[in-house]
Amino acid sequence: MGSVVLVVRLVLADVRRHRVQAAMLLLAVAVATATMALGLSLRGASDALYEQTRAATAGPDVVALSGDTGRSVTSALAALAKAPEVTAHHGPYRIVYADLTTREATSSPVVVHGFAETPGTVNRPLLTSGRWVRPGGAVLERGFATALGVGVGDRVTIAGRSYPVVGIAVTAATSIYPWAAQIGPGGGPTDYTGLAWMTRSDARTLAASRDLPVSLAIDLKLRDPAAVTAFRDAHRDSGARINFHSWQFMAQQDTVILRSSRPILVVGSWLLGFLAVTGVAALAAGRAAEQTRRAGLLKAVGATPGLIATVLLTEYLALALAGDALGLAIARLAGPAAASPTASRIGDAVVLTGATVAAATVLAVAVAVLSTLRPTLRALRTATVTALSVTAHQPRHRPRLTALSALLPTSFLLGLRLTARRPGRAVLQACATATTVIAIVALLALYAQPERGYGLDGSAALPNLRGEHDRRLMLAVALLLVALAVVNTVTFTWTTAMEARANMAVARTLGATPGQVTAGLAAAQLLPALPGALAGVPLGVVLCSVLSPGRVVMPASSWLFGAALAILPATAAFTAVPARLAARRPVAAALGAETA
Repeated sequence: MGSVVLVVRLVLADVRRHRVQAAMLLLAVAVATATMALGLSLRGASDALYEQTRAATAGPDVVALSGDTGRSVTSALAALAKAPEVTAHHGPYRIVYADLTTREATSSPVVVHGFAETPGTVNRPLLTSGRWVRPGGAVLERGFATALGVGVGDRVTIAGRSYPVVGIAVTAATSIYPWAAQIGPGGGPTDYTGLAWMTRSDARTLAASRDLPVSLAIDLKLRDPAAVTAFRDAHRDSGARINFHSWQFMAQQDTVILRSSRPILVVGSWLLGFLAVTGVAALAAGRAAEQTRRAGLLKAVGATPGLIATVLLTEYLALALAGDALGLAIARLAGPAAASPTASRIGDAVVLTGATVAAATVLAVAVAVLSTLRPTLRALRTATVTALSVTAHQPRHRPRLTALSALLPTSFLLGLRLTARRPGRAVLQACATATTVIAIVALLALYAQPERGYGLDGSAALPNLRGEHDRRLMLAVALLLVALAVVNTVTFTWTTAMEARANMAVARTLGATPGQVTAGLAAAQLLPALPGALAGVPLGVVLCSVLSPGRVVMPASSWLFGAALAILPATAAFTAVPARLAARRPVAAALGAETA
């Protein structure tokens, strides 16, 4: 117990001394784990929404639809309700294909279901506002009404006739908006379509007045909901053209709108995790000398290597796990917006399964371990006397390089020297810049894709929900990546300035101005950023091609490379403040701190 208390006290003391670094690690891990948790839980969230809507609306196990009409079709559908596997049914009922126009002249295809004024035991749409159908009034499906921007009390025009919207409801008997049609007129292909309900007599009058296409449907509840396939095979040859849509099919169709969302979030979490590793690694490298001295002090008072490793790693692991918990909480709160682009379903959106929590936790631990393992091993391997003493490193004398460097401007020479002395960090920074550019390229590519709207003529009167949802998610991921890249840039600059404070102080004693030192620190960040930005463009194109094979439309190369090169002035701007603060530090103070 004494060792545990000692570790906790040492960790808490170090966190208090480095609050900013602790906050940066916490937020970086939280962003990465939240994004991964959202990506991994989307499918389960969609299924959960459908199941909850199905339970609340007495959703059918099978919907049988026919594009034909007449007595024979009606008899064939009615015969399905008498099958021994069926325990309850609703219908047959009429589905009318029409056009709907709002007061703002927004138009959309719509299917009108003719229902009784008193819902039955199967397929009872749940009202979320207003009242159920009455003569002369229409009820709109909630996802459709949300897209149209209409509510109870508004009026809509269906097939040239005006109806008041008396209610808004949800159902599990059709797929989410905009796939409410299920089958098209005559049993043909469907288009993007909304759903409305009317009384049976109003639906019959609507169809007759305009000679509109009509289909027939019946909702069935089975004794065994899992035996849908067997029921369909047994009644496939019923003498009429009948399509069977199972509840599993509708649940699967709900996930179509999220088809691109999961790759965006999962790949985005990988990129965010990599940026988190680079940023935390920079922080750990900046504290390497301090950690080595701390390890030396612990060795001097008798601490074992295992205890020292525990102290050094526990801080980062504890912060990473706290960030993981914060990220999972964020995913839980942000789940409804990510998992439910339409308002067609009700219930609790996100279910964080054990596998999702485990994957996010592994990512958090990996960020902590990968970024701090090397400094920890270095501290453990350093002898106690060496760790407690300050040794000056004798620079190697290279006459030819010295002669060449005399031809370079002072600022560029300082930046080149700082970069050459830390090649590993330069590679990390180039990779971090490439990661940011990859996200920007993916965002530009997503916005370049042509999207067909949900209007009658394919216009964007009603935006494509899947495209809009994917763009919002990609924009959010890109903004998070850019924000984390900014934090990393400031971290890299400040860490480099702290490690090179003695060298910069010597340069100033030899005549370098604070402005030249500032420019040198900025150049040290720009030199690796340039190849990283240029490499990020083809890598982003490859990533988009892999995620969307054969159908991705890329923006012009000028846009891609222009966005990549815009990273350079942005990097210079964000390095200016920490570089300037470091350059203005008094020379005597810098040299005194190095020799103390």
